[in-house]
Amino acid sequence: MNQPHKVIYDTDPGVDDAMALYFAMAHPDIELLGITTTFGNVTVAQAATNALYLTAIAGQSIPVTQGVAAPWCMPVQAPPAHIHGADGLGNLEGRVLTHNTLDPRSSAQFIVDMARAHPGEITLVAVGPLGNLSLALKLEPRLPQLVKQVILMGGTVLEPGNVSPVAEANIWNDPHAADLVFTAGWKLTMVGLDVTHRVILPVAMFKRIAQAQQHLATDTLHHAVGFYAHFYSGLYPHVAEIHGCFGHDVLAFIFLVNPELFTLENGRIRVVTDGLAQGQTIMKRKDFVPYPHPGWENDKPMSQVCMHVQAQACQEVLERTLSGPWLTTQERAA
Repeated sequence: MNQPHKVIYDTDPGVDDAMALYFAMAHPDIELLGITTTFGNVTVAQAATNALYLTAIAGQSIPVTQGVAAPWCMPVQAPPAHIHGADGLGNLEGRVLTHNTLDPRSSAQFIVDMARAHPGEITLVAVGPLGNLSLALKLEPRLPQLVKQVILMGGTVLEPGNVSPVAEANIWNDPHAADLVFTAGWKLTMVGLDVTHRVILPVAMFKRIAQAQQHLATDTLHHAVGFYAHFYSGLYPHVAEIHGCFGHDVLAFIFLVNPELFTLENGRIRVVTDGLAQGQTIMKRKDFVPYPHPGWENDKPMSQVCMHVQAQACQEVLERTLSGPWLTTQERAA
């Protein structure tokens, strides 16, 4: 049997982050070594609180660290409470008491420590702004040689952006960090809006999962997805038709375990760091063209980008995984 993928999950939970977290916890081929948190959908402090809470109510103890609180070179933006709720989980009415605590290391230091302890074994799955990964690169310049691969949810090549006509939110939130990550030289896969906008997950699916599991964790996820879907259904008529939401972050993990569901394209990626195109992920799709503009030289590393996805198959993988026997205690929300 193949060994499970050793993963550090870099995240800003966030509803779709919570969806991805529970998928990773539920999937037998994923071993979560730790959760590193960042600002983005919520403040970094709230992100850490949510990661601790989600793992605790699911009955698992996974190291959680708190990471960067702001972008490198620009003011931090107010979190999008209208999308994820003020608490990041759809404004939960109440939370049960939990007792787990943060790992005292910074997120960047945790990434470096674990990569040194498990050289060549760890996949970094990053689904928020990329400040933790960029800081870890500064702490350990050999990090691209120490990790197995990076899979990130962010960016877009052809699909219009979600915070500007050309930019996706995670990259836009810290474009300088993102450009460093894309040019660091590790094996990197971008799972961006080109595919995440093709996977619409119905709230009814999460209701089925919660009814089957009868557990606080799946009740919490169902509630959060309902809030999230209300936003997306109000914005996109085709999403409203099924009363659902995009499956953004979870697709990074589905790519990890089922890469055959995605069609890839290789190219060099750079990030625009300011101006009207801030956060745009530009992909050099014709590598045979010797562009005179600097920044596209052949020493810039190649990335692989998910351009097409089997959407229905991804939904089936998600529902099958979350409906499996991954929750060991039966606990129902009040």
